[in-house]
Amino acid sequence: MHHGSIERHGDRQTYRKVVGRFATGVTVVTTRVADVDYAMTVNSFTSVSLEPLLVLFCAEKVARFHDAVLEAGVWAVSVLPASLEDASRFFAHRGRPLNGQLARWGHHRGESGVALFDGALATVECRTDAVHPGGDHSIIVGAVTALGMPGEGTALTYHEGRYKEL
Repeated sequence: MHHGSIERHGDRQTYRKVVGRFATGVTVVTTRVADVDYAMTVNSFTSVSLEPLLVLFCAEKVARFHDAVLEAGVWAVSVLPASLEDASRFFAHRGRPLNGQLARWGHHRGESGVALFDGALATVECRTDAVHPGGDHSIIVGAVTALGMPGEGTALTYHEGRYKEL
């Protein structure tokens, strides 16, 4: 066995450390079902395709956001600046009350009716194009329906288990 390899099925703790060395941006993904807003902090957001315009994020199957976003069929991504680290921390916690959860942060409705953060560095609205199984997550691919750049600032990043400014 060569240095650093993991035996057979792998070690989850080591895996988390290894993938945590990949610095990511931080987003909050939002959706809306029956006049209720759902939101979740996501760092598994990425661009997929220019033709057609596609992006993806991964949603944990046990999260209530997972079923809501699949039911809604539309969702939006707000790319967070460092000034919205508090929002990222808030929407990363499970089991918080749904009603009024967006009230602490300025937001507006996009063309899809989904909430977008006013202070976001960038926003992407999507309709679900495909859903693929990905272990304990679903890989949700979205066709881009609207784009925006409402705010300015320093990008919020996540690296080795900590928030950092880029």
